[in-house]
Amino acid sequence: MHLHDPSVSAAVAILTVSDTRSLKEDRSGDCIVALLEGAGHILANRSLVRDESNEITAAVSGWAASSEIDVIIVTGGTGPSPRDVTPEAVTTLFSASLPGFGELFRQLSYEEIGAAAMLSRAAAGWIDVDTLRTPVFLLPGSPKAVELAMEKLIIPQLSHLLAVCRGKKTI
Repeated sequence: MHLHDPSVSAAVAILTVSDTRSLKEDRSGDCIVALLEGAGHILANRSLVRDESNEITAAVSGWAASSEIDVIIVTGGTGPSPRDVTPEAVTTLFSASLPGFGELFRQLSYEEIGAAAMLSRAAAGWIDVDTLRTPVFLLPGSPKAVELAMEKLIIPQLSHLLAVCRGKKTI
């Protein structure tokens, strides 16, 4: 388990949810990796699953139970399409949600793309398994949306969030 402060790297698992992409074509996942590594964090695991609730839930719950994973970032499946099931598959695993993440993401997105921002179901929370508390972020599949969420919200607060989740700091 990583005690996170600015001098310690977070071990991050990235899950891409897509029926049409492969890891080789996963520009959103590549963007997450590049931005995390650029900020000094570590890619602990990366996978791609189809837009199937059971596959998404299995990947996220398995990672949440691992002491080798500090944070989980899921990209894809957060829109209004009938195949977009990521929020339903993951939020039921949350011990608690961080509603401010989705609210701020949609606000920032609105500034860039207008009213289409309301179609995003980006969300965040954490999953408690035994003594592990693992933050989880659900992002759209668009590389531009991923870049916005990572640069403006996740990376600036990741160290502090992990320190709080590990009981080493208070807000």
